[in-house]
Amino acid sequence: MTQTLNRQFTLAARPKGAAKLSDFKLVEAPVPPLAEGQVLVRNTLFSVDPYQRNLMGNGSSEWPAIEIGEPMGGPTVAVVEESRNSDFAVGDHVQTWSGWQDYAVSDGADLRKLDVGLAPLTTALGPLGLTGFTAWYGMTKLHDFKPGGTLVVTGAAGSVGSAAAQLGKLRGLRVVGIAGGAAKRAYLKDQLGLDDAIDYKADDFAEQVKRALPNGMDALFENVGGPLFPVLMEYFNTKAKMVICGTIADYSDTELPTGTNYLPRLITLIHYRFIDIKAFATPYVMDTFPEFLAEMTPLVTHGKIKFGEELIDGFEKLPATLLTLFDGSHSGKKLIVSAD
Repeated sequence: MTQTLNRQFTLAARPKGAAKLSDFKLVEAPVPPLAEGQVLVRNTLFSVDPYQRNLMGNGSSEWPAIEIGEPMGGPTVAVVEESRNSDFAVGDHVQTWSGWQDYAVSDGADLRKLDVGLAPLTTALGPLGLTGFTAWYGMTKLHDFKPGGTLVVTGAAGSVGSAAAQLGKLRGLRVVGIAGGAAKRAYLKDQLGLDDAIDYKADDFAEQVKRALPNGMDALFENVGGPLFPVLMEYFNTKAKMVICGTIADYSDTELPTGTNYLPRLITLIHYRFIDIKAFATPYVMDTFPEFLAEMTPLVTHGKIKFGEELIDGFEKLPATLLTLFDGSHSGKKLIVSAD
């Protein structure tokens, strides 16, 4: 290997509100030598996900933030460049958690070897990676969703929401997706085959919800938070089930929102309609990842779970790409490709 410097995007400052480019710093550090049992990997694909805003701190999340000066965290796909570990050979493709840097050294414990003949490498960061796992866990492990009921998925055009919505269809639910814009609404109905779709950006959003939920809502897979939930919660049926997967609209908030306090109304609904609300965070449930792969791999390889992805060339574009996740313009999975 001729290159001896490792580019890293580190956390330069904790955001005040929404993250900005100046919160990141591009640095170069030496690539450390290998010890016995270690491997050196070169990252070729980087996953860009909303939760990475939580890793920066100063937001609504209570996850531990990374330290100032540390590389941004996140999953990657990498190739083994050097190996002193008998379980890995030079040229092996692996999924790692090494974050926003060109190179990383590992003892192998955090590496998942990938079969390039089974599925495209990009799927290891999408439907067969953390985003797919998030959708699968929320739809599989928290509630017993009854076939025939109505499931509403917010953020349904995103990588997590789209997988959750399709799993709902495969489990016999009537699925209504919520996304922003007419194009995303059409995608949910025409490409993913959802029973109905709602445009939260439309002036008649509340009317669309009313038309799409004539018999109420039996389940809610919540990805967004913000102003959507107060409208949706009025449609909870008795014994409805809710999964809190994420609240992307609130990730940058450091204070309680102003305006109407909906909490008393929500407590009343929970009480009198016996609503079952559960939440999860994937770092605490990774022991079920092999079970997820066993179910999801054939669904993806046989085309029963469709997925969208956008490949963006250039390691240097990582920070700017993360910021686009919060403007409502994206759909599907965003991946940074680094061929350097």
